[in-house]
Amino acid sequence: MLEIIIGISTLIIGSGAGYFTGKSLVEKKLKEKELELEKKRDEYDKVISEKEKIITSAKEEAEKLLKDKEKEAELKFETILKNAEAKAQEILREAEKLKEQQEILIEKEILKRKEKLEEEIRKEREELAELQKKLSEKELELEKRLARLEHKEEDLEKKLSELLKEKEELEKLKEELKKKEEELKNAEEKYILELQRIASMTREEAKEELFRRIEEEAKLEAARLAKEIEEEAKKEAEREAKWTLVTAIQRLAPEITTTHNISVVDLPSNDLKGRIIGREGRNIRAFEMETGVDLIIDDTPDIVTISSFDPLRREIAKQSLERLIADGRIHPGRIEEVVSKVKEEMDSYVRKLGEETCLELGFTDVHPELYYYIGKLYYRTSYTQNVLLHTKEVAYLAGMMAAELGLDEKAARRGGLMHDIGKAISHEVGGSHSKVGAELAKRYGEPDVVINAILYHHNDEPARYPEAVLVAAADALSAARPGARREALQSYINRLEKIEAIVNSFENVEKSFAIQAGREVRIIVNAEKLSDEEAYLLTKEIAKRIEKEVDFPGQIKITTIRESRFIEVAK
Repeated sequence: MLEIIIGISTLIIGSGAGYFTGKSLVEKKLKEKELELEKKRDEYDKVISEKEKIITSAKEEAEKLLKDKEKEAELKFETILKNAEAKAQEILREAEKLKEQQEILIEKEILKRKEKLEEEIRKEREELAELQKKLSEKELELEKRLARLEHKEEDLEKKLSELLKEKEELEKLKEELKKKEEELKNAEEKYILELQRIASMTREEAKEELFRRIEEEAKLEAARLAKEIEEEAKKEAEREAKWTLVTAIQRLAPEITTTHNISVVDLPSNDLKGRIIGREGRNIRAFEMETGVDLIIDDTPDIVTISSFDPLRREIAKQSLERLIADGRIHPGRIEEVVSKVKEEMDSYVRKLGEETCLELGFTDVHPELYYYIGKLYYRTSYTQNVLLHTKEVAYLAGMMAAELGLDEKAARRGGLMHDIGKAISHEVGGSHSKVGAELAKRYGEPDVVINAILYHHNDEPARYPEAVLVAAADALSAARPGARREALQSYINRLEKIEAIVNSFENVEKSFAIQAGREVRIIVNAEKLSDEEAYLLTKEIAKRIEKEVDFPGQIKITTIRESRFIEVAK
């Protein structure tokens, strides 16, 4: 422990001596350093003063240069400012021009879009109008179908009532047949009693009875002879009539003409359909009201269909529409003006047509007022047959037959021309066209033979002139020849069925056949139950009943066939 303390003290004493020696050395070095530092500070002060001088001179030069540069900058700035203002003015002017051009372009674009929107709206309205029209057409079609169904229902009820009546008639006939059978039995019993009585008669009584029997046989023989004479006369008359008719037909041989109930107008372009319809359909409504027709505008390209059962109205509408399309101005006022003008022109044309027809047939003394009614027949149809062409055909046929028979050819031809004159106004005043035509002919001083022909061709009065009969025959021939008229298939079938039903309703008729489009009926009867005389009477009864119950053009030939067949085989 002591040693340790001694060592520590020795160490401390050594350290303190070293400390004082090092401190003196340090102080020397510090003084040397201070001297060096002063020298360096002086040098540094010199350098700094030189630098300050350089900086002062540099600042002065810089200030001069700065002032010069500021002046140059101000000048350049003013120049640039002036140039910028000029450019700004130009840019403003160009901007204003661009703004004006932009506004013009915007206005044009707005107009284009407006027109496009209006076109789209117009198309939508057209489609809506077309849809409305189709809807109305469908409604009309449904109404027509409903009317046809109601009409068929009425026909079925009528047929049912007719069948019930026929059934009642058959029952009545059966009762009458039973009565006749009883009467026949009573007659046989009386005949037997009479024979028994004759056996006890006197000579005079027997002579009288013999004469009575001979008289009855003579009457039967006379009836047979009369029948043969009648048949021979009919054959001869038929042969002569056929020869006269064939000669007249061969000399005339007119073309077959058919008129429909629609007309078609061609359009230069499909865009005209919109103009014809007009805004909200005002043009098409005005046109239909003025003309009285139906204008059908559908998807079929470049055509418009005019529909009407009146050919005169249809022709006026067609000419008016063609003129409006050619003119290009289509609006309600113009439509009314054009239609009115076309109607006036059509009246003149119809009158001229009637005058030319009369001159063609050789009549120069016809009242001028009748020209209009005769010409109007060109725009009337009967079962699709043109009435004016039909009357001309009847006039020629009647005149030729009159010439063949040595009658008044001119009177027959005139009666043929006038026989359907009532059809020109019968739809306006009502009533039978033959009676209306007779009144019209009387009013304008036509001869009595013409008036009689007009009334007789529909059996409104008896024939008082042979020319009237020829006119009726020529009328039936013109109407009944193949291709002259077009008839609905159902009505044609109904007529054939009705004829066969009437024939089959008679007793002892085995079969019946309506042939030659209903112009002839062939009847096969039971040969065992009917004699030739009874078959003859049956044929007459059938003819009378068909005349009474069936409406048909021309005439129907009824042929009754009675035959017996006996077959044996030789072996």
